[in-house]
Amino acid sequence: MRMPYPTFYVYIMSNESHSIFYIGVTNNIKRRVLEHKEGSGSAFTSKYNLKCLVYYEKFDDINNAIIR
Repeated sequence: MRMPYPTFYVYIMSNESHSIFYIGVTNNIKRRVLEHKEGSGSAFTSKYNLKCLVYYEKFDDINNAIIR
């Protein structure tokens, strides 16, 4: 049986007024967004209350995700 290719995501989180943004890379978008919403995603997103996912893009290669 063939193993599925890993998936990576570039995502952007923002506050409600969309005045501050955070760009991240993850291999599990659902888990990572939940972490940000709970305040455990990163110190920056927690400090500035960035809980809105405003964009994400899917990649098969981590290097392409990071470059993006």
